[in-house]
Amino acid sequence: MKINGNEIRPGNVIQHNNSLWVAVKTQAVKPGKGGAFNQVELKNLLDGSKLNERFRASATVERVRLEQKDYQYLYESGDMLTFMDLESYEQIELPSEFVGERKAFLQDGMQVTVESHEGKPLGITLPEQVTLEVTETEPTVKGQTAASSYKPAIMDNGLRVMVPPFIEVGQKIVVSTAEVEYVKRAD
Repeated sequence: MKINGNEIRPGNVIQHNNSLWVAVKTQAVKPGKGGAFNQVELKNLLDGSKLNERFRASATVERVRLEQKDYQYLYESGDMLTFMDLESYEQIELPSEFVGERKAFLQDGMQVTVESHEGKPLGITLPEQVTLEVTETEPTVKGQTAASSYKPAIMDNGLRVMVPPFIEVGQKIVVSTAEVEYVKRAD
């Protein structure tokens, strides 16, 4: 689907310079002299490189739609992660670095969304929040105010999260996968 250069928005995936790019930031610029243009910060989906590009309103680019499919996380073997397609039950293996540091959030049976283009996986979306158990934290000091005095805690997956003083070892908490922050106590 062709779109004009001034219609590119953050999150759009476009075909540019024989590669796939996702728009990270866009800014409409109207200089005093010359025509207006859209200043776009692009990130390459294949190798992770970044690029700043100007697109005039008259320029057209190919907008790409990524296929999104739901998978279930099965297990880790060496540096490969195995996922199962929830419709066809086919299994795919992806390298650990594909998920990156968010790999610590993967739990057996967790449902994830894999984005791909022409059969090649490009990105993975984890659930927004996960429930983890606190395995190590400092004891609460009496008289300590609860206002903004968070303490470090180690989760059952090895992750370090800052938690409120009332959280103790053995309790389950909900953690945001995007910010790696404490959200609330699990029910």
